[in-house]
Amino acid sequence: MARKIGSRYTAHQILGRGSAGTVWLGEGPDGPVAVKLLREDLACDQELVGRFVQERSALLGLDHPHIVSVRDLVVDGDDLALVMDLVRGTDLRTRLDRERRLAPEAAVAIVADVADALAAAHAAGVVHRDVKPENVLLDMQGPLGPAGAHPALLTDFGVAKLIDSPRRAGTGRTPAPSTRIIGTPDYLAPEIVEGLPPRAAVDIYALATVLYELLAGFTPFGGGHPGAVLRRHVTESVVPLPGIPDELWQLMVQCLAKAPASRLRASELSARLRDLLPLLAGMPPLDVDEPDDAEPEPTEAEEVLPADLTRRRGVVPLVPGSATDSNRDTHTSMRVPGPDELAGGALGTARVPRPAGGHRPGSARHRAETARKRRLALTAGGVALAVALGVGGWLATSGDEPPPQDNKHSAPPQP
Repeated sequence: MARKIGSRYTAHQILGRGSAGTVWLGEGPDGPVAVKLLREDLACDQELVGRFVQERSALLGLDHPHIVSVRDLVVDGDDLALVMDLVRGTDLRTRLDRERRLAPEAAVAIVADVADALAAAHAAGVVHRDVKPENVLLDMQGPLGPAGAHPALLTDFGVAKLIDSPRRAGTGRTPAPSTRIIGTPDYLAPEIVEGLPPRAAVDIYALATVLYELLAGFTPFGGGHPGAVLRRHVTESVVPLPGIPDELWQLMVQCLAKAPASRLRASELSARLRDLLPLLAGMPPLDVDEPDDAEPEPTEAEEVLPADLTRRRGVVPLVPGSATDSNRDTHTSMRVPGPDELAGGALGTARVPRPAGGHRPGSARHRAETARKRRLALTAGGVALAVALGVGGWLATSGDEPPPQDNKHSAPPQP
């Protein structure tokens, strides 16, 4: 059923749903558009609407071939919407779900496109803050790039910033901004987890995480409870991926550095990735087994979200108590853990690609297997001890009398 969005646009059908709202196929004065209609509770927040209007000029000014341009921002009654260019294609998450992992050349080509988009945004003073496969669109009508990769466009600029402060509704107070985390756990930079303000470097960290996921089929620090994921970002080192050139790996390590100042700028990342493309030509997707997902009991520090929202890796609704949807609604709001809560340990161990036929060290299955082997070892030790005690007891009570012999199996006595 069609609905009017402001005075200039008409939304015809739903294209998808996300954590912040619903995307519609719409029509405007200049033809087809995509209309992102934000959730009703967001539209009713006057403080958020004010931030929305303040961001208008910055968002409208982002013009780049690899950015989904925002054409208009609509504030009309209960409607709060971003009107964007319509991209004929799919998102990177859909392709990743279908193929599990991409050939290195295709993965690097896509990430280089997104790095170009971030370079333009950062130059304009805009930080995306929620770079992930769901927010990367693949233009199926654009020219094919290396390894047949479709042009990649980054979307949803400004959405994370618009909702990045707790609202006053029902409390009468606004908590300090540094006490909350807004973003998707698998892709959050360590400085965000520690409560520092997000700068351009957080987008580089998230994009390097996306590249790791495109190559491996899983994110470097994901798995289990979101609180454990956040801790890994701060305390754990990224586990190497076998089978990729060292030049690419060192580039990824630099962009996943814990210190923001150690990461590359977006323009530098794009240039170096494109320089690596000839080296990656013809390489097949990596043959890496996904680690076992450890599901330990959450610690008290991790009990910041209801347990029923932690079943799917990294998938947490923005609004506690709401259901996840088919678009992997992964935007979450959590409090910043304290320094003691971010200490390492078994629950904060980074996921290691498991060996064939084995289990990842530290995983629930590995711990169970280790416990089983320990029980077997203790049982064998107990049997050995019992035998030793029995022999010792016999020697202590037998004196010089020889043991009885079985005549059928003994040699005759010597004269």
